[in-house]
Amino acid sequence: MEKHIETTCVQSGYYAGNGDPRQMPIIQSTTFKYDDSDYMGRLFDLEEEGYFYTRLANPTCDYVAKKICELEGGVAAVLTSSGQAANFFAVFNICEAGDHFIASQSIYGGTFNLFGTTMKKMGIECTFVDQTLPYEELEKYFRPNTKCLFGETLTNPTVNVLDFDKFARLAHNHGVPLIIDNTFATPINCRPFEFGADIVVHSTTKYMDGHAATVGGVVVDSGNFDWMAHAEKYPGLCTPDESYHGIVYAEKFGKNAYISKAVAHLMRDFGAVQSPQNAFYVNLGLESLYVRMKQHCESAYKVASFLKQHEKVAWVKYPGLEDDPEYTLAQKYMPNGTCGVLCFGVKGSREDAIKFMDALNLANIETHVSDSHTCLLHPASHTHRQMTDEQLKEAGVAPDLIRFSVGLESAEDIIADLEQALDKI
Repeated sequence: MEKHIETTCVQSGYYAGNGDPRQMPIIQSTTFKYDDSDYMGRLFDLEEEGYFYTRLANPTCDYVAKKICELEGGVAAVLTSSGQAANFFAVFNICEAGDHFIASQSIYGGTFNLFGTTMKKMGIECTFVDQTLPYEELEKYFRPNTKCLFGETLTNPTVNVLDFDKFARLAHNHGVPLIIDNTFATPINCRPFEFGADIVVHSTTKYMDGHAATVGGVVVDSGNFDWMAHAEKYPGLCTPDESYHGIVYAEKFGKNAYISKAVAHLMRDFGAVQSPQNAFYVNLGLESLYVRMKQHCESAYKVASFLKQHEKVAWVKYPGLEDDPEYTLAQKYMPNGTCGVLCFGVKGSREDAIKFMDALNLANIETHVSDSHTCLLHPASHTHRQMTDEQLKEAGVAPDLIRFSVGLESAEDIIADLEQALDKI
């Protein structure tokens, strides 16, 4: 029976058998016992499925990965220790020294630094592009050694909407996969695979957990990209892996090749594993994800509408507003709502913005976003402070931009808090 997505949030991934625990168990063990030495050897050779060391795989983590995979409509997924680890794995799984990839310049500042600085030291070059450019202009950035195209469904912090049709066409016409960070929209409001994306990543730390309780990430593969059709570009998937007795992932695992390699190779060597305890917390969050996202979006719309008409607010960016420049694009890809995050600027100086933020009582200044508590920050001073003014400008992060994450409190209470703080500037 095909389930509605709200049912998948609650009843997927883990299925209790007769007499089994109703709630998903936490398998808090680093290792697993086998009576047969040959069977253990076959596990290490990837000839059998099973568990032998939690750094590579753990039942609790697999239950949650399967649930997220089903929510996104993918074929396989792996949990990681953080959203940043998921972004790194997603790209590094198909890139090596001497390779190149393309990313939207509007992505989260931490990811921008990962791609532009850290991976550059590994010999992998990233070109950042203006995602609003026409197809013909973006096409000029592709090179023979370009291995993937990366973007965010809704950019952090500027909540710009990615044009999936354009980006998927760009990627596939150049024989590379489209990788999408779907953290802000979640699969409740957008399923990128339905619009041509090949790989999806999330920071499960955000809406999926939803309570700022646990850090984590996930990589999901659609199974749609034909690696062998572009074998010369992807030797890691399409030629023998000598560290696993010459296995060719694309031949041995078919549609599961990408995630199989990410686990067998990257998780083995980097160990960026999500703990079973953290995966358990993520699962609790997933069970209420559908109802929470509806509330976040409804309240964010009310808050954005209030700010839009306030005399002390210079501008508001929320693609759910009917007069937002990207409203039509948001309706195309996210007709049921975008997310609970918006951004705006107050009139006056940077000092006025700081005075306003410090005057808030209900909303907290914190380095987080997309959870049950309303929170805000000033990216130029906080999350993006490692970026130069020129990089900030390229990423569309204005000096006065305030990222505001609407929580699950009463929208009327959030608006009252904003109003009293605006009265003080």
